[in-house]
Amino acid sequence: MASEPEILFDRKGRAGLVTLNRPKALNALSYDMVMLMAEHLAIWRDDPAIGVVVVRGAGRAFCAGGDVRAAYEAGRAGPSPAAFFRDEYRLNAAIKHFPKPYVALVDGFVMGGGVGISAHGSHRVFAENAVFSMPETGIGFFPDVGSSYLLARMPGESGLYAALAAARLGRGDCLHAGIATHAAPAANFDAIVDALAEGDDADRALAPFLHGPVAPETLRELNDPIAAIFGTGTVETILSRLDEAEGPHAPWAERTAADIRAKSPTSLVIALKQIRAARTLDFDDCIRLDYRIASQILDGHDFYEGVRAALVDKDKAPRWRPDTLSAVDPRVIEAHFGVPSDGDFTLP
Repeated sequence: MASEPEILFDRKGRAGLVTLNRPKALNALSYDMVMLMAEHLAIWRDDPAIGVVVVRGAGRAFCAGGDVRAAYEAGRAGPSPAAFFRDEYRLNAAIKHFPKPYVALVDGFVMGGGVGISAHGSHRVFAENAVFSMPETGIGFFPDVGSSYLLARMPGESGLYAALAAARLGRGDCLHAGIATHAAPAANFDAIVDALAEGDDADRALAPFLHGPVAPETLRELNDPIAAIFGTGTVETILSRLDEAEGPHAPWAERTAADIRAKSPTSLVIALKQIRAARTLDFDDCIRLDYRIASQILDGHDFYEGVRAALVDKDKAPRWRPDTLSAVDPRVIEAHFGVPSDGDFTLP
């Protein structure tokens, strides 16, 4: 019996429909899914019969990330799996620059690679159970897929907090931060697709199905402590401030410090430098920087160790190398920001 396709494409009226179809894997993006999606977007971009693209996920998640286990296995078996990330980043850029409305209907988890195929589109409609996170520092990687462009532009220092602590943000926080553009009940998603299929005005089609204002769950209340703690200094400095926090935010600070300390020290230092650099970069330069960092990390130790601990052996006990922030070599960090030996990232 033939297995279900990992990704489905359809047309409905004026809409090109994409359905991520790996529900058991929380719709994790495989290389084939990336390439097929890029191919269809290129066709629909130039097709006058298509006025809008709609992307959604089957099951209980939109997309929980890229298929990092496949990248792990490819890297262990042979050359660096940099080609997967290069083509994924090109897809992210194609979405950012897509000339027609691109509507992501997000319910459940949107993490890692899922952010790259949703948050760069023109319309990001989040349902009540949507949860955003960039958890890559926990597997020895870094916030990629152009997410640094978003994280660097979140209110105050909340993007840096989200990057270092791999914080999970609900729908209200995502609206507050600019990750989501609209809120609607998941029960309305089918009707939204029908409305979008009828014309090219996505704002008008969405309007009848949207919620009113949705308050942030955590970020507004935490704005001041996040700004004070994450605004300047090294990762060690940020951790010291978290350790010293007193008053009503002390429990949050203790949890956040513990979350950060569980991450790869190398990844934390890279992410801090990356997000701060992204504040002065445009999107294409952010995605170019992603490729530079990924090319170096994929030749290192912590990504493979992080994936092993989280997804292969599942012992949740990664042995980072180095395993302390004080042992991270600044020269090694700087090397992640230079042009790779095989040349810089280019867009078609």
